[in-house]
Formats: sequence, structure tokens, C-alpha cells
Amino acid sequence: MNTSNYIGNTLAGDARKNAAGFFEYLLENGLQLERGQGYWADKLYYMVKHNGEYACFILINSGEDTTEPVGWVIWIDGNRSDLFSDDIPDERLKAIAWKHIDICGNCGGCDNPGGSRKVIFGKEFDNVCVTPMRFDNPNAETIECVKKLIDIRRDFLR
Repeated sequence: MNTSNYIGNTLAGDARKNAAGFFEYLLENGLQLERGQGYWADKLYYMVKHNGEYACFILINSGEDTTEPVGWVIWIDGNRSDLFSDDIPDERLKAIAWKHIDICGNCGGCDNPGGSRKVIFGKEFDNVCVTPMRFDNPNAETIECVKKLIDIRRDFLR
């Protein structure tokens, strides 16, 4: 599989290795990647779907998009507010998820400006974006947790 089709020449070093491994995981697990449209059409932005529903979103950013950090970003879709509400025993996963709660930045990208109150693995958060978790330039350990979150989302979409 040629992951450079997704990453382009934008990432280097560990970021490229982590992103390539993540894209391989997505494809090997039956998720579909679609390039973004509209505002996202000229960027390396992907909507990742399972059974026609969003699982996550990925942006590979060379620095041309000044609203996002250089590197790559993964947003976990949360179109069902209670998806991640159950407490789980995996303390490492909870800690990483909680560290990456996506607080609403009033970007205008959704119908709920200011975010909403959400329970993520047994803990309440205010002003959470419709994409409840955001991972900027995730390292290898964080990627493993993101994969578990995608597995939870994918299982929900079956």
C-alpha cells in the first residue's frame, strides 16, 4: 500500500511513520477514506467512514492552512453524544482521551456554537465540539489509543 497517496510529501520522520501506520490501520480495518469537499477540497483532508457514517477526520497540513498546526490532526467523530459516555476500565485510554477533549472554538462548522456538555468515559466536560476529541501530531502511544477509539466508533456503526 502506498500511503504517500494520502500523506503526500508533507510529513517527515516520526510524523510520517505514525501517519502511514494509521492510514494502513484504517484501510486494513475496512474504513473508507474520502477527500474533503468545499472548503477542504484543496487540502489533504480526509473524511473516514464506516458503513457510510463518519468515524474520524484527518488533516495533513503543510503550513498553508494557517488555522491548523503544521503536521497532522485527527478528529474523532461524535455524532452521538453518548457514544463515549460509558466508563471503561482502561485508565491509559481514558487519560489520553481526556487530555485531547476538543473544546469548541466557535469555528462555525456546526449547528451548535459554543459546544455542549458531554460525558467522556465517565467524566463531564463543558463546551465540547461536535468532534469530541482532537489529536494534533499524535505520537505512537497516542495513535494506539486513537485506534481503540476508532474501534469503539466502528463497532457502534456496524
